[in-house]
Amino acid sequence: MTGHRRVALVVLLLAGGAFALLTLLLVPWDPVPGARPPAAPADSVFTADQLARAEAYSSAARSWGRTSLVVSLGVSLVLGFTRLGRRLVARLPGPWWVAVPLAVVAVLLVGRLATLPFSALGRIESLRYGLTEQGWAAWGVDVLVSFTVQSVATSLALLVLLGVRRRLPTAWPAAAAGLMAALVLAASFAYPVVVEPLRNTFTSLPDGPLRTEILDVARQEGIAVDDVLVSDASRRTTTLNAYVSGFGGTRRVVVYDTLVGGLPTREVVSVVAHELAHARHDDVLVGSVLGAAGAAAGAGLLGLLLPGRRRGEDDDEVSDELALVPRVLALLAVATLLATPVQSTISRQVELRADVDALCVTRDPEAFERLQAMLATRSLSDPEPAGWSQVVFGTHPTALERIGLARGLDCG
Repeated sequence: MTGHRRVALVVLLLAGGAFALLTLLLVPWDPVPGARPPAAPADSVFTADQLARAEAYSSAARSWGRTSLVVSLGVSLVLGFTRLGRRLVARLPGPWWVAVPLAVVAVLLVGRLATLPFSALGRIESLRYGLTEQGWAAWGVDVLVSFTVQSVATSLALLVLLGVRRRLPTAWPAAAAGLMAALVLAASFAYPVVVEPLRNTFTSLPDGPLRTEILDVARQEGIAVDDVLVSDASRRTTTLNAYVSGFGGTRRVVVYDTLVGGLPTREVVSVVAHELAHARHDDVLVGSVLGAAGAAAGAGLLGLLLPGRRRGEDDDEVSDELALVPRVLALLAVATLLATPVQSTISRQVELRADVDALCVTRDPEAFERLQAMLATRSLSDPEPAGWSQVVFGTHPTALERIGLARGLDCG
């Protein structure tokens, strides 16, 4: 085993062990007091027509989404492990720090163009079922903004990775692990104030009974909240949602304008209580720390899989770096897919704890149940997805699991 691979193996073992330990200690594996209540029967929540409509939309959305996933992965593998990827980036101009971002954009653009028809078909389904009223031009702008953000973030990561590989031929996996972990934390911190404003406009929730009740819930949960923001999400979706992003000085609680204008006060308070529970437990920070450990482990794994760079190799030679870009992106695509069940499992546990906290703080299970039924009805989410699908892709408990929790939870 070469020098850089020995370093990479140590990094992988240490970072992987840190991720496992942090997951064991920080993830709420048993968040429900007592026995977890069973899921509510579907026919006790939804009508037959609602179930049929949700299944019809979910089936179409899954079809296009998973086809897009397969095509995206296939394109990544072809470009990463055949000569096509090398040919695509071989003639890009400039020094390595210019050519590498150009190569990233070229590879990502091929993948995005390959999956764009499936995204468009999925959007047609959303239009047909009334889940969006956004025009095609605005949708195209959103696609362009998302692609730009992805390209910039990926280019920065590749520049860090390949830069330390050039300067530290033996120790680069360790240096890359530290820098990649730092990038994950920095990105999570900056995302609410750098990226989110590119897609939405935020305003403060106006003074009134709703704001007063929300701040009262925050005080009950022991959370210092200076403001609650409203996102203009209605310009792209009719669904209902809220979220917490950032940590420390950039932490924010955001509700969709569709939520504020479309639900009674008790249901909105239930949503915000759930999000405030995330803030109470620093779930964004915990997720960022786990992501940082995962990124460090990923750097170690890349060190095992990528060839080394010999000392004395011409620093002006960029062909090696360009050839590595499609390979690294393909490996990242595979790693992301393999990590999805782990991420989804952790997310479901965190979301379950937030549900428990919201129910116990508001003491309003009826509002929580009505909320979950409305969320599922408006988004046409599948109330009973296949077991394997929920394990791999389900980031939240299903609507029926959440309603069953509201019906059976004993907060004491």
